[in-house]
This record gives sequence, C-alpha cells and structure tokens, in this order.
Amino acid sequence: MDISTLIGIIVAFGLVSISILTGQGVSFFFSISSVFIVFGGTIGATLVSFPLAEVLAVANVAKNAFFAKDNSSYDTIEQLVDIAEKARREGILAIERELDDVQDSFMKLGIQYAVDGTEPETIRSILESELSGMEERHKLGKKIFDAMGSYAPAFGMIGTLVGLIQMLAALDDPSSIGAGMATALVTTLYGSMAANILFIPIGAKLEFRSREEGRRKELIIEGILAIQSGDNPRIVQEKLKTFLPPVERGFSGDGEGEM
Repeated sequence: MDISTLIGIIVAFGLVSISILTGQGVSFFFSISSVFIVFGGTIGATLVSFPLAEVLAVANVAKNAFFAKDNSSYDTIEQLVDIAEKARREGILAIERELDDVQDSFMKLGIQYAVDGTEPETIRSILESELSGMEERHKLGKKIFDAMGSYAPAFGMIGTLVGLIQMLAALDDPSSIGAGMATALVTTLYGSMAANILFIPIGAKLEFRSREEGRRKELIIEGILAIQSGDNPRIVQEKLKTFLPPVERGFSGDGEGEM
C-alpha cells in the first residue's frame, strides 16, 4: 500500500469536509444531481475520447497509485549481482537453474535469452521493446486520468449553468434565489474537488510509478548484458549503482565476487 496516496486523499477531503461542517448551511453542500452531472458527464466524455476497453481497464491502472509494487532497485541489484557471481563461478549456462527463483518476468525473459546464447544486441532490442510497450501503456493510463481531470471542472460548470437557469426560471419567488444559487455552485465545487484531489494527482502518481519502473527495467537490461559478457560481479554492481540517485549510492551488496 502506498500510504502517501491514501493519506493525501484523506487529508484533502478531510480538511474540505471540516471547513464545510464548521460553517453554515451544511445541507446545501450535498446534491445527488451534482454528483450525476460531474461524474456521469466525466465518464461519458472519457468514453468518447478513449476506447471502451482502455476506459474499463483504468481501475486496474489506478491501483498502481495506491499499491506500490515490492520491486526495490536495491533488491534487484543484489539479485543480479548474485546471478553474476554464479555465472562467473560456474558459467553462463549454470544460471538457468536460478530462473525458478526469479519472480520478475522481465528479468526472467532476459536471463533466458542470455542462457540461450542470444546476441547482446538482440537481447537489448527485445527487452527495450518490452520496456517501450510498458511505457506506452502507462502513458495511456495517465492520459485518461489527465483527461478526466480536465473534464470534471468543465462538467461542474455545466451543472452550475443548469442550476442557474433553473433558478432564473423561478424568479417569481425571490426568497429561493439564495438557496438556488448555493445549489448551483455546488456542482462547480464537486468538479474542482474531483479533478484536483482525485484525477490529476492520481495521474501524476502513475507517471512517477512509470518512471520508477522504467528505470528499474533499464537497470535489469544492463545487468543481464553485463552478466552475459562475463563482467566481474563487483563491476556489475558498480555499473548498476549508476541507476540509483547519487544520494543513494552508498548501497553495498553482500556479494564480493570471485576475482
């Protein structure tokens, strides 16, 4: 669970809710028709903009913003260094026995190609194509959330206009103008909250997750190619540490390798 995403949403909604509950006229902030206009309109516009299958899959994409995958770059480096040690001691073919312990399908694919004696250029080309495909899928997921973030405020304004029209149509009762105006503006509030607390932030978190996973996969590609070329495990480790931010490069794996 990515606790920061959950905390952020709770804090944002919570503070807005507290400001509403401590004010006057709390009942005016709750409108089912406003919910229908904002969320129904946003979903409808999204369906117009993107293929149905992609929109239906957006829930599966959204979980990446709430559930961080347990794929640490540190753990990945340690695993690749361990494999490099085994390959140096027993030969590249010996690491085929390690495949059952490799949970990452991307890493497993690359190691299998290395064991099969595939040319390094071919391995890089195949794995980079896999990486590009993943990045494109992630970009589409972010694009959908960004689109929803732009549609929600627009439909909030549409709802407000609908409410104002209904209010102006009943001007024969001046006492209802204040309440009618308040109800009309609630839809704009819903649209702004949906966009700025949910859709746009989730899109930003998905972009961050994609960059993080892309960097880890690039690390795997370089690690596999270094192992295939017979690099010393210590050199493999040093190469892979360059993918870490400078402040995190104090990492030191367990394996020393055989010199």
